[in-house]
Amino acid sequence: MNKEDIRIKNVIVHILDSTIGMPVLSDTELEYGSEIAEFLKEHIAKLSSGDDAKECRFYREESEVFHMLEEYADDNFVAISKDIASLLYEIMSGNIDIPAADLMVVRFREGEEEYLALLKMNYKALYTHRTMTLQDGEGNSNEIIRHKSILPSGSQRLTEAAIIRLDDLSLQVIEKKYEVNGEKTNYFSFLFLKCSSHLSHKSKLSIVSRAVESVQKEGFDESERFEKQMRAKSIIQEEIEENGGFVVEELADRIFEDQPELKVAFQDKMEKYDMVKEQIQPQSENTVRKYQSQHLYTDTGIEIKIPMEQYKNPRCVEFITNPDGTVSVLIKNIEHLEAKL
Repeated sequence: MNKEDIRIKNVIVHILDSTIGMPVLSDTELEYGSEIAEFLKEHIAKLSSGDDAKECRFYREESEVFHMLEEYADDNFVAISKDIASLLYEIMSGNIDIPAADLMVVRFREGEEEYLALLKMNYKALYTHRTMTLQDGEGNSNEIIRHKSILPSGSQRLTEAAIIRLDDLSLQVIEKKYEVNGEKTNYFSFLFLKCSSHLSHKSKLSIVSRAVESVQKEGFDESERFEKQMRAKSIIQEEIEENGGFVVEELADRIFEDQPELKVAFQDKMEKYDMVKEQIQPQSENTVRKYQSQHLYTDTGIEIKIPMEQYKNPRCVEFITNPDGTVSVLIKNIEHLEAKL
C-alpha cells in the first residue's frame, strides 16, 4: 500500500497492560489530527509492503475474531473493537511473556478497498524528565524517570499486527513468537486470530538460500564450493534486480544448470515446503540488501566485502586458485585507497 493513498476513517485505542490485572477499554473513538493520522498510515504502509507479512485466512468455524467481523458495520466499530481487545487481553493475561501494549484498531480505506487494522503497539521503557514543585513552593526540582509505556515510533516496525480486508475477510499478519505453556508459539495467529498462514516472501527467500547452500555443501568439495556459492548468490541478486524476483524452479535451472543431480536434490528440499513452482517477489530493501554484495571471510581472520557490481567485473576482482589448492583474491585497478579508523 502507498501511504499517500490511505484514508483513515475511525481509530480507537485500548490499553492492554497485563500488569494491572484488567484491560482499560475505551468507550469512544480517538480524536486525532494530522500527526496521528501520519503515524498510523506509516505503520499500515510498512506492514502491507514489507516482506515479513504473511497472507492468511481465518479458520471460519473456530475464529472468534472472524465471527465478530462477520457482524461488522461502521456503527458498531467501538463495540467490536472492545470485543477484539478483550479477547487479546485474555490471551495476554494468561501468558506473561507476551508484552503489554496498546491495541489501536483502525478503520481505513485504500483506493476502492475497505480495511480494518489491528496494530499492537508493544510498550518500550525509555527515560524522560519530570518537573516537581518543591514542598515550600519556592522552586522546581527536575528528575529523570523511567517511563515504561512508550509506544513505537512511526519509523519502527511493529512485531504483531494484522490488516483485514472487509469484503472477504482475508488478512495480512506479522507476528513474533513468544513462550506459551513452555513453548515458543505464534500466539497472534494461532491463539488470537485463529488463522492459517503462508510463508512470507522473506521466509521463502531464506529457505531457498539455505537449501542452495546445503545442496552445494553436500555436492562440492571445499575448493569448488566457494566459487559455486558466490555464483549462486550473484544469480539470486540478478534475478531480483532485473525481474523483481524469481520462480524457484527456474532459479534452480540457472544455478544447477550443469549439475542435474544437485538440481534434483534441491527440488526435493523445495517439495517439503511445496515451493518448487513458487514465485518469490521480495518488496523490501532490507530483505534483499544482503544479496547486493559478496561477504568473504578467510581462515586467517580477514573480512572482504565486495559490491556485486564489482564482483561481476573481471577488471575489478579476480579469484585465483593456486596449485596448492589455496585461493588468492586479486583486487585490481584501484585509483584511490583509504583507511578508516
